[in-house]
Amino acid sequence: MSHGDGDHERYAHYVQKDKIMESALSGSPVVALCGKVWVPGRDPKKYPVCPMCKEIFDGMGAGDDKGGKGGDGKK
Repeated sequence: MSHGDGDHERYAHYVQKDKIMESALSGSPVVALCGKVWVPGRDPKKYPVCPMCKEIFDGMGAGDDKGGKGGDGKK
């Protein structure tokens, strides 16, 4: 089933850390901040960060607090 991946396949996406662990154990798909749905299987360090995920993530961090609001993925 395709979820309109297109350029999404070329990027590493932001996903909540607990969802990544759950997917690794169960094989269930995850949803990135940008809306991409997939089952992770590639090393995200080999790809540039999705610009849409980054924009959403940066908009979530209110103020100078580095702690953020929960596990929103990688920094």
